[in-house]
Amino acid sequence: MKKYNITLIIAAVFLQFSCNKNLDPKVYSNLTSTNAFHTQSDAVAAVNAVYARLKGPAVGDNFDYWTVRHFALTDLTTDVGHCDYGGDPGQLSLVQWNSANGLLAEDWKQIYKLIADANNAIYNLSAMTTISNDAKSQFLAEMKFLRAIAYLDLTDAWGPVVLVTEKDIANPKYTSQPPVTSVATIDALLISDLEGAISTLPVDYQNNKYYSTNDVGRATKGAAMTLLAKLYLRQHQWQKAADLTKQVMDLGIYQLYPTYAGLFKEDNKWCSENIFSVLSDANVNGTELLNHFGPLNHPVLTDRWQYYAVTWDFYNSYGDEDDRKKMFFTEYDGVDGLTHKEAPTLGATPPAGVLYMPDVATMKYADPSRADNTYYDGHSVDILRYADVLLSRAEALNELSGPTAESIGLVNMVKARSHAKQLVMGELNQSSFRDALLQERGWELYYEGKRRADLMRFGKYDVVVNAYLKRAGLNQTVTLPRDQYFPYPINQVNINPNLNNSGRQ
Repeated sequence: MKKYNITLIIAAVFLQFSCNKNLDPKVYSNLTSTNAFHTQSDAVAAVNAVYARLKGPAVGDNFDYWTVRHFALTDLTTDVGHCDYGGDPGQLSLVQWNSANGLLAEDWKQIYKLIADANNAIYNLSAMTTISNDAKSQFLAEMKFLRAIAYLDLTDAWGPVVLVTEKDIANPKYTSQPPVTSVATIDALLISDLEGAISTLPVDYQNNKYYSTNDVGRATKGAAMTLLAKLYLRQHQWQKAADLTKQVMDLGIYQLYPTYAGLFKEDNKWCSENIFSVLSDANVNGTELLNHFGPLNHPVLTDRWQYYAVTWDFYNSYGDEDDRKKMFFTEYDGVDGLTHKEAPTLGATPPAGVLYMPDVATMKYADPSRADNTYYDGHSVDILRYADVLLSRAEALNELSGPTAESIGLVNMVKARSHAKQLVMGELNQSSFRDALLQERGWELYYEGKRRADLMRFGKYDVVVNAYLKRAGLNQTVTLPRDQYFPYPINQVNINPNLNNSGRQ
């Protein structure tokens, strides 16, 4: 799906000038709220601009929000992600952040940019009289779905936050210091918006009357159902989550991709497992996923940073039979002349010619078969995919009635794709199945923006992360409820003192 930003276009022609005469540019086109939002094409352009905020507005900064930096909050701060660099990512990786952390501030800023653009679009689309009511409902549903993603991410990370909606557009108060809104109140808005989106959005965009092509990257009925199910999981409303995930399955349009490795290849832009994803094209609006995730000093994928890597502790938790364990750069002869590999024991000294890597790079967004070595890549990033639906339904069913043939079968479907060892019902009770589900979600969904929220929802964030830190010989720093939410970014606290960090790290 092509996405375009509404921009200010100024053309100036200077016919005559001299050194002592001011140059007065002539404005040929000035796109503002007074002359925009007149046609359906205007509406589509506004809608597409909000989608663009999921990763950044233009090539050159397509590493924001869901195409890299969001993972710093959701995965680096857990037992899964690791960064050997210092500074902001290093703080998060060691679970030693504070309110001055730049990655916290950046994620906050980019999420609120999406919300601001969505609110502006909702406000102006609602006032349009030149498009049909059906078209207006379609466009508004897409905007409210995107805004719901943003607020779900905000409240996962920070809990109570400032709620801003289209109602604030008419009379903006730029110097106000609004109080935060409770998570429960924000959730109520999201539920209302997503229920409306479910009733409005199509199952897909084949032969759609508003878009000329089958725009697979747009919000759909299944995407709205899945996002609402995830909200209900967070609220522990198990029956509602179970019902919605079943409705997604009953749509009959989603299925697991045949291989885990193939699912994440750069040339696999979209498949039947995708429910909602951020799409990219390396030549038009590429991202920097390959740079951030690629291995250091690799002989094929050169000049990569291994910025977002995986802990050896997490890598070694996979069974050897599991195809997902093959998705890592575990050992290679680097361009630095050293053999890069895992240390045999914690703190071991490498022999001559060997480098013991502090962490291991994943192939998830660093396809080793990539034909070229350009700076930008075209990987898709799955925000919602079908494997998550299967595991979410299994979780809800287990909380309702313990392990059943259906719930275990759902997990085993995901495992079977990767030839992982199957679960056996007779060996599980509700508690042990809960632990198995949490582990399976880590193996399947690492670096997909899910891990920290999963650990919090299962009530295991402190237990799991502190246990990992202890095994890694690091300080066990997680304390709940202090670390349930991140501290509000200090630059935002300085603007609005209602963002109170008392009791937060």
